[in-house]
Amino acid sequence: MRIRIVDAFTDRPFAGNPAGVLLLDAFPEDARLQDVAREVNHAETAFAHPLPAGGEADWALRWFTPVAEVSMCGHATLATAHVLHTTGAHRGPVRFATRSGVLAAVPHEDGSIVLDFPTAPLTPVPLPEGVTEALGAEPLTAFDTGPDIGDLLVELADERAVHALAPDHRALGAHSARGIIATARAEHPGSGYDYVSRCFFPNIGIDEDPVTGSAHTALAPYWAQRLGRPDLTGLQASHRPGRVRTEVRGARTLLGGRAVTVIDGELAAAW
Repeated sequence: MRIRIVDAFTDRPFAGNPAGVLLLDAFPEDARLQDVAREVNHAETAFAHPLPAGGEADWALRWFTPVAEVSMCGHATLATAHVLHTTGAHRGPVRFATRSGVLAAVPHEDGSIVLDFPTAPLTPVPLPEGVTEALGAEPLTAFDTGPDIGDLLVELADERAVHALAPDHRALGAHSARGIIATARAEHPGSGYDYVSRCFFPNIGIDEDPVTGSAHTALAPYWAQRLGRPDLTGLQASHRPGRVRTEVRGARTLLGGRAVTVIDGELAAAW
């Protein structure tokens, strides 16, 4: 069984967010998918298989962290589209049938791929008690991002505060279904990005996610409204940083980036 490790939202190896990608003929039992994701031990491993022609989607797609299946994942979708495109397994735009509905990925001649995801609904909420202590910084605002993402989005005072975060991951887990998105406006307008973020997801086994496409379906509308522009670039400032180009189109958000295959091998265990 062919397995690939792809770094997503980056144009160079060993940066961005790594994802496992397996192209299958059909999905086996869930326990086996979880076993493989646990073995790969990256934030997500994507499993995809082709669907019959003429339907609303071309491939079925599922994502697993080392401990659970998730309802939405941007970087592993980008990684899967990259594998389909670079191997010739699928030509042109691809539609994925997922737990979050049909998600499209469009490859471009410059090597980038643009994902079409649902825009996350943002609901202002009171800052939950204990978040400041768990995060190690005092948020200015807090928003619920809806059931598909399940995060608490908080804005901090400035970019330096985001970079400096050293949260108590166990304590953060009490304040949202998946985790916390911390963000701030870019400190320097000429830096090549408009906002910065970091994402902490202890409830799905990921203390800090390197680059999170799904989080940008909430970050994009938040900063588009704040900055007055639909087209922006976000920098996720993890230890493996990456940039996500975002464009808000009402109920949909476009996420653009590149990907690089770093490992291409065989899954030796019996399927």
